Amino acid sequence: MNGEWEPVWATVSLTIAATRGAAGSQQYKPRGGRRTGTLSDPYNRGMSTVETTAGEPALASPLAAYRQLDAAQLEARIEAVRHRLGPRLLILGHHYQQDGVIAHADLRGDSYQLSKMAAERADCEAIAFCGVHFMAETADILVNRPEQVASRDGRRVTVVLPDLAAGCSMADMAAIEQVEDAWADLGEVIDTHEITPVTYINSAASLKAFCGRHGGIVCTSSNARAVLKWAFAKTKRVLFFPDQHLGRNTAREMGVPLEQMCVWNPHEPRLGGNDAVTLEQSRVILWQGHCSVHAMFRPEHVDAMRKNLPGVKVLVHPECSMEVVDKADLAGSTSYIIKQVEAAAPGTVWAIGTELHLVKRLEQEHADQTIKFLSPTVCMCATMYRIDLAHLCWSLEHLEAGRPVNVIRVDEETARWSVVALERMLEVTAAAGR
Repeated sequence: MNGEWEPVWATVSLTIAATRGAAGSQQYKPRGGRRTGTLSDPYNRGMSTVETTAGEPALASPLAAYRQLDAAQLEARIEAVRHRLGPRLLILGHHYQQDGVIAHADLRGDSYQLSKMAAERADCEAIAFCGVHFMAETADILVNRPEQVASRDGRRVTVVLPDLAAGCSMADMAAIEQVEDAWADLGEVIDTHEITPVTYINSAASLKAFCGRHGGIVCTSSNARAVLKWAFAKTKRVLFFPDQHLGRNTAREMGVPLEQMCVWNPHEPRLGGNDAVTLEQSRVILWQGHCSVHAMFRPEHVDAMRKNLPGVKVLVHPECSMEVVDKADLAGSTSYIIKQVEAAAPGTVWAIGTELHLVKRLEQEHADQTIKFLSPTVCMCATMYRIDLAHLCWSLEHLEAGRPVNVIRVDEETARWSVVALERMLEVTAAAGR
């Protein structure tokens, strides 16, 4: 690589779906009006000092060329880029990524944890986020806060998502236009000053910004209880989106009866399918959204495991339904699940209800325990699975060449209000000691 690497891109208008554009660019507009910028046609910095094996495509070639390479070739080229760029490049791998991809990650974790750790890296100049779209948005927001950009003499960290098709079905279940419409409809029967909007971290930046503007907050599956406690101390009601199950399970754990919860269906033409009396009596208004992976787990799966594996401990994520959580022995965030297994004695028998790749990885890393997947059917995050070695290698070599693809950049206004909501969460979490 010749000279100093200075990634440059231009924010462009967005199209309806991921498409191939000129000069290898990609443009994307997911549902819900998420406003992110992507690469247009930046300058090309040559790589004349880097040679490829005979028969292999040149570095920073079109994506199709990478699909012709085998795993060993892709792995070697990925590691070569990592070696050449050193600490300037940070590869983030979410727990749900397939093993071949996460093997190349500098950091492994859940969505917010990864973005927070990345923001603490002073020498990082570019991030490849092996996760889904909202995670890359959060990383862009946190690593490019105004004070951090100023500390780097105005230089932004480039954040790329190796495959723009890696979205999140749950995040897409709450579009910003739908949330704004719901807020206006609620204002017809309830004083919205009595409602605190709470968005799960698994949501678009536009929803985080909505919460920032309206006195609301972001939560994770680890701190949802502390966040709801803060919200109830502030207002009479909470509007919780996009995952109804995390909201319901957390509120029930805090003693809120089901009669004081209602579900808002954004597709219903009037008050989310509720009447005015129901809304007035509610303390928690749950958005009708869910995780497609965790919704696959059923109460009968728990029953079957207890029948077939005497002494089994059932451990599930709180994105599972209330009926599954009620039957489980333990429920908690991804980090909680990992810590429970790490702390368990040899011989412990687990049935775990969360994404398949993580469960299989835990099984491999803790061979002295018996670890089973809770569901008899495959429940993997299909959008996470879209990121493969070919996409990772393609995106990394384009980064190194100074022609980054799939750049995720949140506009300044959305980022500013998102930070407000995220900082409220940090304050609440610090106060709760979590």
